Amino acid sequence: MVPLVPTEKLWIAQVKGWRENLDDDDHAVLALRNFIFDICNQNGGGHGGSAIGMAAIGVALYKYTMRYNPSNPEWFDRDRFVLSNGHTAMFLYALNHLVGYDAWTMDQIKGYGSAKTNGYTTLCHAHPEIEEPAVEVTTGPLGQGIANAVGLAIASKNLAARFNQPGFDVVRARVYCMTGDGCLMEGVALEAISLAGSLQLDNLVVIYDNNQVTCDGPLDWINGEDVNAKMRSCGWHVLEVADGSFDVQALVSALHYAATLGRRPVFINVRTIIGLGTSSAGTHLAHHGVFDAESVALSKRLAGQNPSVTHQTPPASLEYFRERKQHGQKIQGEWDDLLQRYQLAYPDLAREFHRRRTGDNGDEWRKMLEVMSSDTFHGKATREVNGSIIGSMWKAHPALFGGGADLVNSNKVPYEVSEVFHPSVGYTGRYLRYGIREHAMASISNGIAAYNPGTFLPITATFFMFFLYAAPGVRMGALSHLPVIHFATHDSFAEGQNGQTHQPVELDSLYRAMPNLTYMRPCDAEETIGAWMLALSKSTGPSMLSLGRDPVGPVPNTDRYKVAKGAYVVKEADKAQLTLASCGTNLHYAVAAAENLSTLGIPTRVVSAPSFEHFDKQDWAYRKSVFPLDGTPIVSVEEYVATTWARYVTASIGMIGFGYSASNASNYDRFQLDAKGIEARVKKYLKDLAGSDARMAGWRAI
Repeated sequence: MVPLVPTEKLWIAQVKGWRENLDDDDHAVLALRNFIFDICNQNGGGHGGSAIGMAAIGVALYKYTMRYNPSNPEWFDRDRFVLSNGHTAMFLYALNHLVGYDAWTMDQIKGYGSAKTNGYTTLCHAHPEIEEPAVEVTTGPLGQGIANAVGLAIASKNLAARFNQPGFDVVRARVYCMTGDGCLMEGVALEAISLAGSLQLDNLVVIYDNNQVTCDGPLDWINGEDVNAKMRSCGWHVLEVADGSFDVQALVSALHYAATLGRRPVFINVRTIIGLGTSSAGTHLAHHGVFDAESVALSKRLAGQNPSVTHQTPPASLEYFRERKQHGQKIQGEWDDLLQRYQLAYPDLAREFHRRRTGDNGDEWRKMLEVMSSDTFHGKATREVNGSIIGSMWKAHPALFGGGADLVNSNKVPYEVSEVFHPSVGYTGRYLRYGIREHAMASISNGIAAYNPGTFLPITATFFMFFLYAAPGVRMGALSHLPVIHFATHDSFAEGQNGQTHQPVELDSLYRAMPNLTYMRPCDAEETIGAWMLALSKSTGPSMLSLGRDPVGPVPNTDRYKVAKGAYVVKEADKAQLTLASCGTNLHYAVAAAENLSTLGIPTRVVSAPSFEHFDKQDWAYRKSVFPLDGTPIVSVEEYVATTWARYVTASIGMIGFGYSASNASNYDRFQLDAKGIEARVKKYLKDLAGSDARMAGWRAI
């Protein structure tokens, strides 16, 4: 290795921005930056530019600011770090390795960007994924991480308000979120930022990697706004660091000062240089791809490293970072001691706190659902039934937390003013007014759920149509396996006079196709109770209850326990010549049509199918018993475009266009989805079949 001569060191100081004489912080930044160079170049590229520019921020956070324990990534009271600009994943991976998280070995790091052939796996995905240790949430779609961070801050704020006592701050966890230009332009981030300011979440710090470059070019080509003024107008404290590429202690001062500020979240605007010290520095060319060898070699020589050697950290810098492992064990030990004293001083609170930390939510909720009488709700709309169940479950299930997007009166979500989570009331409440922010509502809920398994079970509510706005957040929760219950009311054209804009016809297809989301469409009170049993039992992902606005007609033999079968027969017929299958608000029309058809000499059985997911999990014999394969016609009936029913039925009665601004009854008549219309469509279908094998004839819309 050729050492730097004094003139080279002076040139680096003047041109590259370093001091001539580097201190321990400088060497740590160089070590991190050189490690990121190696990660980025090891397999031909990656999103390294921002990670290089953010290195000093990483040192300030992981060495001087955050409370965490690399020996226990699941420590309950750790500070949470969210990398909202998730494409810079190697920033997080490198820091996880350097501070000593056991899982983040050098072999794992070397897997970043690899082809992963022959079943090879690594923790180092292209974007951080929640399943891996020391990764709080899955990020990548820009803006989602900011919303998740708001959810994490809400969760910590609520727990602190409920359990902290004088001298016993058993919940101190703060949330730090790293973000770039792109996240701050996304609508979901703006919704979440606005809500966080309104809620005065002073345990939340968002750090802006302000490098003035986007993937396509200079930031000022697409955005010239005053971001500091925007953040202040949203109720945030704003701090600035002019030299975020080099000055670790300036960043530390800003972060420590942020912790002293109250009644507002903190936004730290940090000027950095993307791809710092490379030939593409400060340009969009540094966003992704490999870095030039000459610049990498010079950086390594400055750090006293051999440019020809990769994936090695200078011993002094590694010791600098690994000190955090002992520090983490120490602060967790102090917290454990605090908990022991807390148990003696506040035994009842301590027991409750333990249950919340371990996800022990008891079984009172299950007992209440098992004995709940559906007769009490005879004829009522499923949204009204659902509202009553929420009221009961709120008292019985301590993890429930959340609310709606300014439509809870229509969603029938009950709450007490004293239960509102808001600075004007306090932070002990579990009801959250999201405002008209559907996308953020879903994504913030994911953050609340991610705080600690089982501690929170978030709920959301809005019209089904507006879950289209929320869909990206719902999807992120599904792929992250986060338990959230979404209540989607007004789920058909029975919405009525609000018209096509509010009437979903295609949205069920998205949610029925979404992996790991349980979509359930109960037809009455009995099935709504059953759907709740399943939703509260699910700990591996979200559920959505699709609920109707209007009173339901009679459906025989519904069964809360058979909802878990996904589909089951509610009306049998001897020597059946036809099966009608439906769910939700259309099922009672199918029952009425079946009775008419049976009277006319066409024995018709009826199947309720509230959950395709649960039905697909049943054994083959059961599925054949519900939907026979003997060639008899099986017709689905639903107020949606029939994209998913073809797996089970031979024909479908549904929508082929959008809805219409008209009354409930008028629309069922207009689109031939009432009993009269179903009967007419079925008769024509049977005439066309002329007794032939319906399965051999192939599926069709009728």
